[in-house]
Amino acid sequence: MIIDKILGFFSSDMGIDLGTANTLVLVKDKGIVINEPSVVAVENTKFGKQKILAVGHQAKDMVGKTPGDIQAIRPMKDGVIADFDMTERMIRYFIEKTHKRRNFISPRVIISVPYGLTQVERKAVRDSALMAGAREVFLIEEPMAAAIGAGLPIQEPKGSLVVDIGGGTTEIGVISLGGLVISKSIRAAGDKFNEAIISYVKEKYNLLIGERTGEEIKIKVGTAVQLPKELVATVKGRDQISGLLSRIELTSEDAREAMRETLKQIADNLKSVLEMMPPDLASDIVENGIVLSGGGALIRGIDKYLSDIVKLPVYVADEPLLAVAKGTGKALEEISILRQLSSE
Repeated sequence: MIIDKILGFFSSDMGIDLGTANTLVLVKDKGIVINEPSVVAVENTKFGKQKILAVGHQAKDMVGKTPGDIQAIRPMKDGVIADFDMTERMIRYFIEKTHKRRNFISPRVIISVPYGLTQVERKAVRDSALMAGAREVFLIEEPMAAAIGAGLPIQEPKGSLVVDIGGGTTEIGVISLGGLVISKSIRAAGDKFNEAIISYVKEKYNLLIGERTGEEIKIKVGTAVQLPKELVATVKGRDQISGLLSRIELTSEDAREAMRETLKQIADNLKSVLEMMPPDLASDIVENGIVLSGGGALIRGIDKYLSDIVKLPVYVADEPLLAVAKGTGKALEEISILRQLSSE
């Protein structure tokens, strides 16, 4: 314990919310220092090697706009590592950007991972961080990190239910006495909303749009419930019949219809978790309600949509986008709790 404290004093221990859409890095005693897209832009050289051109915001700006020899890669897919080499390079970039070699002791790193990751996938995440320069790596499951970050009483003998809607996965977790009693990870989240919008615009309006545009529509007019006044967004793309560039007006009702199936998937899985709930914990959830975190919690009216289906109070956490990262930071504050909660 004393050695831990001494080493911690000389290093910038950090928590990483390694998300499909965004990666957030939190440094102990400093808060969140990086919040950037999980994207790496690489150039394919004539020698068959990939040269990194940009990571994060700069790389995302290149998505869908790169020449043939440049690729914008998202190394995380559906909450898991799809490209080990690019994930390691991305983690290394964020660790070096944060650490800046100001301290001579390598950082201790805690990384949030989706519930249900296989041992092979867990090892891939740990190895990526170790190869990127971490001294010690802990894994914490996203529902637990989200609950800690949302300020839920995870150590108490009472049930808390969190639904973290990220980019690649939605994590549903029931927590009591510092452990996950029930947890579920489903691949219906932010990316699926984007894909559904892209398909809807193509099928209804014969307009081809890209990944970035789909995400922008979700943010600008996305809604889970009918709004008193419809929102409207101008969408530009290529008409798939004429081949010419075109624009249309898309309403919040369009976006709601496009996202309907993915919303229903999340609601159905939440209902199945509630049906598995032990009676004593169920009474706690009835009293305390359900907390939403992650970027998907920002979709207009999603709290009301879920509340109407499960007949329970549903609340959006303060700063839902930051909940998981904040949870890793709180775990870093106490190494004994970190070791207890870490998913080895």
